Order: sequence, then structure tokens, then C-alpha cells
Amino acid sequence: MDIQFIGENLLPGKIGQFFIVLAFAASLLSTIAYFFAVKNKNLEDKSWVKLGRIGFLINFASVIGIGVTLFFLILNHYFEYYYVYHHSSKTLPVYYIVSAFWEGQEGSFWLWAFWQSVLGTILIWKAKTWENGVMTVVAFSQVFLTSMLLGVEIFGQRIGSSPFILLREADDLKSFAPVIFADPENFRNYLKFITDGKGLNPLLQNYWMVIHPPTLFLGFASMVVPFAYGIAALWTRRYKEFVKPVLPWVLFAVMILGTGIIMGSFWAYEALNFGGFWAWDPVENASIIPWLTLIGGLHVIIAYKNTGHAYFTAMALVLISFLLVLYASFLTRSGILGDTSVHAFTDLGMFGHLIAYNVIFLIIAIYFIATRWSELPITHKDEETYSREFWMFIGALVLTVSCIHIIFATSVPVFNKAFGTNYAPIKDAIRFYNQWQAPFAILITLISGFSQFLKYKRTDPRKFYSSLISSIVFALVLTGGFAWLTGVYTNLMYIFLTFSCIFAVLSNARLLSTAFAGKGSKLVGSAVAHIGFAILLLGALVAAATSNPISINETNFIPVKDFEKAAKPGENIMLYKNEPKKMGKYTVTYISDTTIAPNTYYKLNFKVIDAQSGKVKEDFEVNPSIQENGKMGLIASPDTKHYVTSDIYTHITSAAVKEEEHGDHEGHSEEENYKAPRIVNLSVGDTIHVSSGVLTVKPINNKPVVRDLKIDAGDLAVGLPLEINVSGKIYKTEPLFLVKGNNTFDFARKIEELGLRIRFTKIIPEQGKFEVQIYEKPQQAKDWLVFKSIEFPYINLYWVGTIVMVIGFLISIFRRKKELKAN
Repeated sequence: MDIQFIGENLLPGKIGQFFIVLAFAASLLSTIAYFFAVKNKNLEDKSWVKLGRIGFLINFASVIGIGVTLFFLILNHYFEYYYVYHHSSKTLPVYYIVSAFWEGQEGSFWLWAFWQSVLGTILIWKAKTWENGVMTVVAFSQVFLTSMLLGVEIFGQRIGSSPFILLREADDLKSFAPVIFADPENFRNYLKFITDGKGLNPLLQNYWMVIHPPTLFLGFASMVVPFAYGIAALWTRRYKEFVKPVLPWVLFAVMILGTGIIMGSFWAYEALNFGGFWAWDPVENASIIPWLTLIGGLHVIIAYKNTGHAYFTAMALVLISFLLVLYASFLTRSGILGDTSVHAFTDLGMFGHLIAYNVIFLIIAIYFIATRWSELPITHKDEETYSREFWMFIGALVLTVSCIHIIFATSVPVFNKAFGTNYAPIKDAIRFYNQWQAPFAILITLISGFSQFLKYKRTDPRKFYSSLISSIVFALVLTGGFAWLTGVYTNLMYIFLTFSCIFAVLSNARLLSTAFAGKGSKLVGSAVAHIGFAILLLGALVAAATSNPISINETNFIPVKDFEKAAKPGENIMLYKNEPKKMGKYTVTYISDTTIAPNTYYKLNFKVIDAQSGKVKEDFEVNPSIQENGKMGLIASPDTKHYVTSDIYTHITSAAVKEEEHGDHEGHSEEENYKAPRIVNLSVGDTIHVSSGVLTVKPINNKPVVRDLKIDAGDLAVGLPLEINVSGKIYKTEPLFLVKGNNTFDFARKIEELGLRIRFTKIIPEQGKFEVQIYEKPQQAKDWLVFKSIEFPYINLYWVGTIVMVIGFLISIFRRKKELKAN
């Protein structure tokens, strides 16, 4: 007999599941219709095309329906649904609920399918004669993406994972609370006991995670378009024609995916505590590989367009780039990476499904390359060494070899699973990849520099060298100055990379100056993008090579149990609240902390004090935060002080456990949180030492204004203004004394940051004094924290380079679109 569960809202889930099935069926219909539209030789017959369009547009509407339904469930906290319970909570603000939408596998697959639907709709409108072939591939990819959301069993095999599955169907509810749910009535009414969800992963509670995933998945989705054009060109034998329509899409995909990747590094820099912007994490690697291969493909396509050389290489790189996106998805979502990546999803039983997605599209690409091989416009004449296309090809080759190295190193868990080996993952990934990838970066930037002095087909060697030599000399001079200024002269590889980046900037700037003079305006976009890429690399080099901890602890000891197992004591400093400590040129004070569940925000004050005059030369505050997470332990989010030439990056590595304090309620008084009061008689102008600083009595206030307190004509109300000086910082408070009729009252005031509570309890007119009771928190209960600060010199070059590079891509996209319209 079926159990009738109480309080479940099943209708939204059924509507959402209906949209999933409809999206899958409509994309399958669109694929079949467009396939037959390609096969149909009767150009007058548009029936298949119309059916394909209808199918795809229904798919698009259904994908939107899935998203709206899921967001409705998350926003309204319907915890009877597995996805809502595991990825959201009532305490999440709306902007983080958006992040919760795509935290899980199902939500991110929806995001991918949504963007692919958007791009497919644009292609229906814009692809023109390419529509049928291109949309067959896009719709077929959409079949796979929507099937990832089906969550149905066919012949005992689970297909996909639905975001609309119920919690009681996915989890064993009785294991949540065996005693409570042993009662059948409680089990039927289980929602009464599930009052909140598990919430969003603390690492994802950052504004960058609201915009980084949508941008990244738009980049992933856009990679299918060049692939689709490539397959359509091979399928319909329009080999040479595909170059012009595909170029804007390649530029768009490179720009968006690159932007998404850099946004991820912004997130890592601002939200993670590993102290950097790129950790060579397996999932980071998996996303950057297709980006690099498509950059290589972009340059070879341009070379082919201008010279007719390297057609196969251009086509292969375009096809491989999308296949690598699928491989990245497999790495991220199959669970094969295990604990080697903080980004990876757990396995939802889609291992075989993901392999099928990869293998089928790989077979499609190989089939068309193999069957059309003899027809491809491949030239057998060697390119001239002194030609731009030759070095563009070499540059693409270097990028490809670089990617092969990253792929093999990242795929160690895949090899272990496939071949039964037991190779250990790379321990120091940052050191390993930096060491191996630096030579590739040097070669790429050198090629992007000197190739600007070459022309397509052939260049006079004497003109080439005469133009080149001045840039080399100037770059050498600037390299010497830059290396001395930034301190990268300690490593030969750093010097080479610095030179290659500066040389690339100068060479492309020279090209840019000629373009502005009216010559070579077509190359403005590429020159700007190359300059941005070189600046980005230069910023990454300097920040990574010269970043250094400034929180140096000369004792090399932190009095926290097992601290040395989690962090280096010599690079961390322990602070007690309101007790300043010297740190290099800074004096750092732990001022206060504020808990806004589930995060605790700490206020640290940094001062630079002139040793001679004692004047404060600089004064700023940072607000790093932590979250105690049951599964993940202490989650620290750093805060950064930004300068033009550097960043001071600070995060908490340990902190005192916050114990719940007593408020005023029956049986308890708030004063229990403090030591016994010190009762003193003070006059105006008197000073007294408290544990946190020096307290000074200011002139009394005979007309205090107190909110929600009515003071009648015969009442006497007096405020006693007090100032507490803590290392030059002044805190003000004003306890109140009130005589009302024959009764006296006093209203205490607290300064939470200082652990003080002060009562003004009596006026002694004959002595001109006031009785004050000073409550202080026990010294042993005084708050403390341990923090680490790192200086990142010239990190802004990295961010500036990113912006310049994106601007270059935008210029190129608009130029290629204009060129396409003209044709």
C-alpha cells in the first residue's frame, strides 16, 4: 500500500519533469528533421527545415520552463525535492539562491543546455545556407544535454539525473532520524521535521559565483558552434566556405570562455584561501585546455584564409576543441577526479552517459575527416620560413604540445581507472605546472611578437631583421629595468619570460601605431588581444614569483593545538582582541568580529606609523571572514587591500570558538558574561585604565536623548559621556542615570569590541563625583585569531591584461562580422 505523505507539493515537480521530457523529445525531433533537411536535395521543399525549427524552438521554451520551475522550487524552499534540500537553505539571500541554482550537476547541465538553446536560436536566424548542417549538430548535442536531466530508468539503466526527484526517493529518510521516523505517522509527516536545507557550499557564497558559472558555461556552449560549422563543412563538402562564417564564432567562443576562466581566477583570489589566482587544479586545467586549442585553431584558420595553407590543422583544432570541452565535462562530473579537485562534482551514476557523449561526437568527427580526407584542400607546398602563416602554424603547434602536457598530467586518475595503474597525483601542482609551462609561454609570446614583423606568404629577411632589432634592443632595456623593479631577476626563466612578454607588447604596440596611422587597420583587434595576453602573463609571473608572506612570526610557534599540521606557524601571527602587534612596517590590531550566520567577519586594523614622529602615515581595515562548516571544517574567505602596485591579501587560519553568551532572561543575567564589576568614583576629566585602553570621563550631559524612554518634567536624567582610547582609536559611550519619582534607574552601555559593559549607578553631589561600575570580560575568554597576510606585487597587471585582451577580441569580432556582411 502506498504511503500518503503529508505536505508535499508535487505539482511543480511534475510540471518540471514534463518540461524535461518535452525538451529531450523536441531536441531529438529537431535533430532528425535537420538531418533529413541536409539529405533533401529538393531545395524548394522546406518542410524538414520548418519541422527542425519548430522542434528546436519547443526545446528552447521547454528549457526555459525547466529553469523557471526549478528556481520557483528553490526560492520557495520546497525541501521535499532532493535538489532544493541539498543545495539551498532559508538563510541564503536571493543572490546566493541564484548560485544554488547551478551548484549541483543538474543545475549546471541546465545552464549549459540553456545557453546552447540560445545560440541555436541565433543560428536559426543567422546561419542562412549553413542552418541545416550546423543545426543538426547543435540539436544533437542538445539531445545529450537534456538527456542528462531525464532521471529515468530504461531497461534497468538510469539515464540522467532529474532536479525534480523527491528527497524521499533519493535519500533514505529513516537514516536521517531512525527513532523519529520509525513511527509511521512521523514518517508520513516527515516535512515537519525537515525545517531547512543543507545550504550552499561556503566556497560558493561569493558574488563571483553568481556570474562566473553562467559566463563559463556560455563559453562551453559556444564551442559547439565552430565544431558544428566544421562538421557541416565536411558533410556538405563546402570545405573552403566555412572559414568566413566560422571566424566570428571562434572569436566569440575564445573571448567568452577566456573571460569565464579569468572570472574563476577572480573568484579563487577573492574567496579561496590558497593564496593565489590559479592553482592548476584538475578542473581549472580541463577548462583552459579547449580554450588554448581553439586559440591555436583561430590563428591557423586566419593563416589558411590568407594563404590557403594548413586547412587540415585548422579543421582538426576546431573539432578537437569541442571534444576537449566534452572531456572536461567527463573529468568534472564523472567522479573520477575524486578528492584531487575542489571543483569536481560527485558521481551521480552518469559515468557511462558522459563517456557516450564523448565517444559519439569523437566518432562523428573521425568519420567525416576520414571519409573526406582525399577531398580536403590540403596544399603540398611548404610554407616560407619568413612568412607570418608559418609562424602562426608553429605557434598553434606549441599551444597544442602545451595542452598535451596538461592533458596527460591532469588525466592521471583516468589512466589509473582505465588501466588499473596506481600513479599518485601530482603533489605540488603549482610548482610542477609552472616549471613545465613557462617555456611554452616564452615561445608563444616570442612568436606573437616577431610574427608581427612578417607578412603573409613571404617577407624580405633584411627588412624583417632591420625592423626586429630595434624592438629587441628596446625590450632588453625595459626587461632589465622591470626585472630590477619587481625582483624577478633571481631566476633565469623569469627573466626570459619577462623579456618575451615585454617584446610581445612592444611588437604589437608598433603594429597598433601603424594601424592608427592608417595602415593595417585590420590587425588592430589581434594586436590589442596579443598585448593584453602578454600583460596578463607578465602580471601572473610577477605576482606568483614575488608574492611573499608579510605575516612573519619569528617565534615559529602558534599556541593552537595541531596548528602546524594545517599551516606554517612561521607565516602566521596570533592576535588578541585590541592588543596591537607589530608586523613589518604595519601595526595590526584585531578590532572586532561580527557574526551574521553562518559567517563571522573579523575587523583587522593595519597602521603604518612613522618611527620618528609617531604620526600615522597609513590606516586601513580588512574584513576577512570564516565559516565553521560541519563537513569542511574552517572555511576562510580572505579580504584584500588594493594598491596600484600591489595587494595585501589577508585570511584567517584559526580563531577562538564563539561560545553562546547569556542575555537577560529568567534565571540568567547578561552580567554573567563578565567578571565582577570594578566600582569606582570618578569626576569629570578623570582617567582610569581598563584592560583594553584608557577611559576618560567627559563633561556630563544634562539633556540626554534616549530612544523609547519617556522623561517627564519632574524626572532627572543625566548621561555620563566616556571615551576609551585604544592605541589611538577612540571609542565613545554614554551610560545613563535616571531619577523618576522616588526610584532610581540606570541604563548600562556596552562596547562589544572592547568586551566592556559600563553602568552609571550613582551621583555623589557633595564630592562632585559619579559612581561607575565597569564590567570586563575575563582575560582567559578574550577573543583571539591567527591570520596570514600575503603581498602580491603588480597583480593588477594580470587584471588589466584580461580587460585589454577581451577588448581585442571584441574589436576582432566586430570586424569579422562586418567583413561577413560585406560578402
